[in-house]
Amino acid sequence: QVQLVESGGGLVQPGGSLRLSCVASGSISSVHLMSWYRQAPGKQRELVASIRRDDISDGATTYADSVKGRFTISRDNAKKTSTLQMNNLKPEDTAVYFCNAWIRPRSQYRTDEYWGQGTQVTVSS
Repeated sequence: QVQLVESGGGLVQPGGSLRLSCVASGSISSVHLMSWYRQAPGKQRELVASIRRDDISDGATTYADSVKGRFTISRDNAKKTSTLQMNNLKPEDTAVYFCNAWIRPRSQYRTDEYWGQGTQVTVSS
């Protein structure tokens, strides 16, 4: 069974940094688009950053305007991991952060969307 597991959340002061990691495990044939989303209390889940893996724009990244210049997404295809480096954190970055990935399991010919369980990030003095 395919799973995504996040780690690295916690409490940090404004201006601080955190690194979130996500690892895909299970019987996997390929991992395609990997993304990070976040959901603050009372708000809808929003896309934070994405990184592609395909023949057209392999490694291309996109960011929400609110995190550009502060967050960096990366991936290690061999390890099936994604990392979100978050710098200069602000109180408004407080949210549960979710790893998301489109994965083709070995048992299937199509890709499916998978979500991690989420990790809490709290930015507060």
